[in-house]
Amino acid sequence: MAGIGPLTQDWEPVVIRKKAPTAAAKKDEKVVNAARRAGAEIESVKKSNAGTNRAASSSTSLNTRKLDEETENLAHDRVPTELKKAIMHARMETKLTQAQLAQLINEKPQIIQEYESGKAIPNQQIIGKLERALGAKLRGKK
Repeated sequence: MAGIGPLTQDWEPVVIRKKAPTAAAKKDEKVVNAARRAGAEIESVKKSNAGTNRAASSSTSLNTRKLDEETENLAHDRVPTELKKAIMHARMETKLTQAQLAQLINEKPQIIQEYESGKAIPNQQIIGKLERALGAKLRGKK
């Protein structure tokens, strides 16, 4: 830096301060006790439902009663027997394993197992992929 000019120093003080305490820190027991010792004014407010679950429990009892009165059994649809047999038959004809078929349609082998065992919830996109990969019509009239 030679030839630029005389070097000068900046003698202004730099002040570094701590952050102001957060709301959680102001409520801390140590801080409150220190403020009491210092003689500061402390305000404490009692909240009406503090520490209780009153608001949630009142609406829950209504929902619970409705659920208890409900008699209809709700369940997801499962793969029909005709579909699972059609998938197995078409897969055997093309001489593919479940893992190979799953790889062809970019799904996990577990999906094919669930469809062939009848445990899966039918998804039209997956059934469409299976139809294209196996070259067979699996849904609708044959």
